[in-house]
Amino acid sequence: MVSARVQFPEQVQSQPKAARFTLPGKSILILGLALLAATALVYLQVHRHPFFNMDDQGYVYENPDVMSGLTWSTVAWALTTYDDNNWHPLTWMSHALDCQFFHLSPAGPHDVNVALHLINVVLLFWVLWKATGYAGRSLMVAALFALHPINVESVAWIAERKTLLSMLFFLLALGAYRGYAYKPGKARYLLVALLFVLGLMAKPQVITFPFVLLLWDYWPLARFSVGPRQSGSLSQTDIPSRSLYQLVQEKVPLFAISLIDAYVTMKAQKVGRPAYWPFTFPIRLENAIVSYARYVQKMLWPLKLAPMYIHPGNSIRLWQVLVALVILLGVSALVVVLRRRRYLAVGWLWFLGTMVPMIGLMQVGRQSMADRYAYLPFLGLFIMLCWGVADWVQAWHLPAALLPAIGLAVAASLAVLTYRQVGYWADNLQIWIHTTQVTDQNWFADGQACIVMLNKGETDQSAPYCAKALAINQEYPVANLGVAMYEHETGHLRESIPYYEKFLASPDDDQDLRYRALTNLGHVYRRLGDTDRARQYFQAAAKVAPR
Repeated sequence: MVSARVQFPEQVQSQPKAARFTLPGKSILILGLALLAATALVYLQVHRHPFFNMDDQGYVYENPDVMSGLTWSTVAWALTTYDDNNWHPLTWMSHALDCQFFHLSPAGPHDVNVALHLINVVLLFWVLWKATGYAGRSLMVAALFALHPINVESVAWIAERKTLLSMLFFLLALGAYRGYAYKPGKARYLLVALLFVLGLMAKPQVITFPFVLLLWDYWPLARFSVGPRQSGSLSQTDIPSRSLYQLVQEKVPLFAISLIDAYVTMKAQKVGRPAYWPFTFPIRLENAIVSYARYVQKMLWPLKLAPMYIHPGNSIRLWQVLVALVILLGVSALVVVLRRRRYLAVGWLWFLGTMVPMIGLMQVGRQSMADRYAYLPFLGLFIMLCWGVADWVQAWHLPAALLPAIGLAVAASLAVLTYRQVGYWADNLQIWIHTTQVTDQNWFADGQACIVMLNKGETDQSAPYCAKALAINQEYPVANLGVAMYEHETGHLRESIPYYEKFLASPDDDQDLRYRALTNLGHVYRRLGDTDRARQYFQAAAKVAPR
């Protein structure tokens, strides 16, 4: 990892020989462009990828408000709707703008996602460099962010535009905050607040922004002075210091914005389909502890990544919780022992704190964790890793060229893994089969693979996946529909009826699937000679016909 930094002449003399590796402006530009080119090459393949069969339909190609393009009526709808159990008007407007330019081609939205990711890479480097004065370390953090496989889900999935947009405004707000810290003023504060609000209007994942600012005050800006001043930052010396009380007080309006957005988000989650799953708090807490440790593992060893990790419910073992807790407490203790290196505390608390809204203490959905949730929190871990390794190399007076060599090797390895991970998203069937291979007891992935196969006409191959899904979860609506369609298409008409009925009795609100099930039942009863029932199901299908 490159430990180079912008140094003043008098500072260079006081540094050990191994630390005197500097990056001229031209080298920064060349390395930055090389990083962007490598990232673009890794993600270029998404241009040929289709829509994903989870969420993309509701966000884009089956949403009439989005498909109508960016109009005043679309803007009014975006500002007031709780569609898909979320309030994120900027995200809706972004998808509508895609439809206006690209119609219903997935290539355009995929390219926009890649472009936003590249912009976020540049912003991250700029924000870190300006705040710390270290160009090399900041560039390595940007490289990890750009090329880590866990971020594939956020870039290759069109519906995750919200994650990319919210990060963009988060980084802009963080950069604007540095300007405010140097010279506090109402106009600069309002700019920070505005960018924060825009980030929330894209996705509420940035709701912890005021908390991040308090960490930023501690390091690298050093607005809050406590203990030794060693902090791994060169640019904080001329920023006025304030007391902790003053720093918290100045962020009260931002905390108020967070509370308002939390209320709106919770209200949106309760609209439409039931969003909260019935897990008791002890189960949710156990899953949160284990998930934190699993995130750290995936940062260091990014294999077996998937779009769905099914919540284990009460099947979590006590030893798993204890091992995870030991890992988390161990890292926390290390941060306390090495408290002179402020970046360790900031990076660790950044990871723990920004993950809180997504860690499952308030369970929303079927997942125990998700790769897309790591897009923002992993920045803290990347900072810990890059600054920590660079300081270790300097402390042991190792050759200065070692850091660039390590950084290049790590970036190249991640690029290979990310390219392979992006490839799994080239086909809906491929990504779901891959998910069944890298996760255990994943009835959701099995059911999705079954439905995709049925839609492709691969009836025989679909049966094992649906049967496996039902063996794990007999109430899974999609699996019941898959078995019903298999029995139907193989001529077992009467055997298909209870499965169709079980699907229709479920709370599944997918309009297309309900229409399909009702229509198919109509055909089943017509072929069985029961014209009255056939007519009833055809009439019911007409009422829920896709928009």
